[in-house]
Amino acid sequence: MNFNAVTIRDIAKELNLSVSTVSKALRDSYEISEKTKKLVLECAKKNNYRPNPIAQSLKQGNSKSIGIVVSTIENQFFSQVINGIESVAHKEGYNVIITQTHESYDLEVKNVNHLTSRSIDGLLISLSTETPDVEHLKKLHEQGLPIVFFDRVTDEINTHKVISDNYKGAYDATEHLIDSGFRRIAHITSPPNISITKERLAGYKDALTAAGISTPDYYIKYCQHGGRDISEIENAINFLLNLKDKPDAIFTTSDRITTTTISLLNKLKVAIPADIALVGYTNTTLADILNPPLSSVHQQGFEIGQKATEMLLSLIKSKYPVAEFETIVLPTQLFARESSGKK
Repeated sequence: MNFNAVTIRDIAKELNLSVSTVSKALRDSYEISEKTKKLVLECAKKNNYRPNPIAQSLKQGNSKSIGIVVSTIENQFFSQVINGIESVAHKEGYNVIITQTHESYDLEVKNVNHLTSRSIDGLLISLSTETPDVEHLKKLHEQGLPIVFFDRVTDEINTHKVISDNYKGAYDATEHLIDSGFRRIAHITSPPNISITKERLAGYKDALTAAGISTPDYYIKYCQHGGRDISEIENAINFLLNLKDKPDAIFTTSDRITTTTISLLNKLKVAIPADIALVGYTNTTLADILNPPLSSVHQQGFEIGQKATEMLLSLIKSKYPVAEFETIVLPTQLFARESSGKK
C-alpha cells in the first residue's frame, strides 16, 4: 500500500478552485474571502493536509531542520548526545533527522547524501570507524553547508568541533590501574585511524611511561570495526589470556568494547578483578549493577550534544561567512568501582 499525501492541487480539484487561490487561502491572504478560506481549511482538515516541508524550504531558503549522523543510537553515549542536540534544536524551532552508520563508511556517505537531498540547514556528524577519508564532507563544506563534528572528528575540515578530553580520560584510567597495583595493562581499542583512538592511546601510553612501565606492543589490540563484530573483541581477549606474560588488567576505550569485554570475561569464568582488572569507557547507566560494578570513564554526552548544536546554529544563523572556528574539549570523569579493585 502506498501512502499519497494530499497536495494543494488535490484540494483545488475537489473544491473546483485554482491552485493559487487554495495556496493563498492556506496562508490567510487578504486577497481571499473569509468564506473561501473557511471552505479550504475545512477541506484541508478533512483530508489531513500537511504542507510539504521540502517545498516550503525551497521557498523560504531554509528547512528549519538539521541532520545528525551517529554510529548507533543503541550506544548510550550517542543516545545522550542526541538528547542534548534535541534539547537545543527544538527550543530554537528546528527539527532533527537522525541517521545511523553502524560504523559503515558506505552508509555514512549514503546518509549524508540523503540528508542533504532533504535540504537540511546544517549537519552534525561523528565519523564512522570505517571512514578512510572525508571527501564527501569536504565538498559539502566548500559548497557552504554548515557542519559541526563531535566525538570522532577530522583535522581536514576547518569548522567547529566538540570532543571529550580523551587523552586525560585515558591517562586517568591507566593511572588508576597503576595506583591499584596493576603493571601489565593491556589496551583494547577502536581502529587506529580515528581521532578518539589516537587520543586515548596517547593517554594510556603516557601514563605507563610516567610510571616507568614498559608495555609490549602486542598488549595493544585494535578492533577494526569498533567492536561491532563481537569476534574482534573475542579474538583480542583470547590472544591476551593465552600469553605467557598475560596482562593483569585491561583498559577498553568504547561503550561497545567495554560492555562486551566484561560479558566475555564472565563467560570465560575469568574473575574480575582477581584474575584480571578492567576499566573502560562507557556511559551506560548500568555500570553500577554489572557483575562486578564497572570502573569507567564517563563522557558528557548530553553537554556535547548541546554545545555542538549551539555551534551549528550559530553557523546557520550567521549573516556573514565564518572564518574562525573553535574546538571545545569537555572534561571526562573516572568512576572507580569494583572491577579495578586493588591487587
